[in-house]
This record gives sequence, structure tokens and C-alpha cells, in this order.
Amino acid sequence: MKIIHTSIADVKLLEPQVFGDERGHFFETFRDAWFKQHIASVDFVQDNQSLSTQGTLRGLHYQLQQPQGKLVRVVAGEIFDVCVDLRLGSPTFGQWTGQYLSANNRRQMWIPAGFAHGFYVLSATAVCHYRCSDYYAPQDEHSIRWNDTGLGIDWPKQNNVPLIISDKDRQAGSFNDAKLFDFNRLTAGNVHGK
Repeated sequence: MKIIHTSIADVKLLEPQVFGDERGHFFETFRDAWFKQHIASVDFVQDNQSLSTQGTLRGLHYQLQQPQGKLVRVVAGEIFDVCVDLRLGSPTFGQWTGQYLSANNRRQMWIPAGFAHGFYVLSATAVCHYRCSDYYAPQDEHSIRWNDTGLGIDWPKQNNVPLIISDKDRQAGSFNDAKLFDFNRLTAGNVHGK
């Protein structure tokens, strides 16, 4: 697995080695010991998969008391995957990174706990799979507006493709009003928000 660094040091892209022949191809998507040695010493407890149509924008979501690290990959289609650093005291606090993930490039993005996450669907449909380091807790879910001017996320533009956003995401708050994580506590193993 090749590690590709992003503009935020703790966020990594992982690119697998692909073995192909006349039958097709094979590649490893996850190996626990390698991941713990090279990326993060976390245990994944829940796998999720979503199907979304073109123009769908999901996010930006995070959980405060049960923060989730996420390993995101695309099984079919293409997305623009985004995360925002909400770790107060982090050198990259308030910064975002966005990466293209697709079935063709086979890349995965590791997003540690303490980040808000969202994605925009570029292909006709996209199937996303993500492994989570904590369980989904709907009572603990928070959202930041996808188009918050303070963040200035440069989402890809697609002409004549209607934007599809849930009512919940339309009503999300601003980055300035977001509940934040204490970076020092988060990195010391105490992952509770401030």
C-alpha cells in the first residue's frame, strides 16, 4: 500500500498495489497490522456503505462524544471527499482537504477522529464504503454547512447537475458555531469534545 500525504498531515491517502492479468485484477483493501503500524493505532468497529446519485452532497458531519475515524473508499463511481479539522489547538485547525476517490483510482482516504466529513458525487451514481473507529450515534451527530464561507471549500462544479442535499444538511450550522474537539485530549487518547 502506497501512502500519499495530503495538505493536512494526519489525513492520508492510501493507494493499493493492483495485480492484474487476463482474468481481471486483485488488490488488498485493508490489513489491520499494516494500518496500525503505518497509519493509526485504531480498531474499526463498524463498516458502512452508501449509494448516492450524481449531484448529491452529504455532510459535513461529525460526532463529538463518540468521534469516528473513517477510512473511506469508493466501490463504484467517483466522489470528491472532504474533511475539515475541528481539533482546537491543532496546527491545521479550521483547514480542509479534498480528494478525488473513485473505483478507478482505488484510493482510500484516512480521516482521523476530530474531523467533519462530507462528499460530493461526480459520477451517475457512487457506492461509498467506510470503516469507522466508533459506532454511529445519531444523538451525537453534528453538522456544518457544506458552503460555509469561513471554510471556503472549493467543491467541484458540474454544469446542469442539480445539487441534492438533505433537509438536515441544509439546516446545518456554521463553522464558527461548531462544537470543537480539544486537540491535546484527542491525541492523548481522551477523545471527548470540549
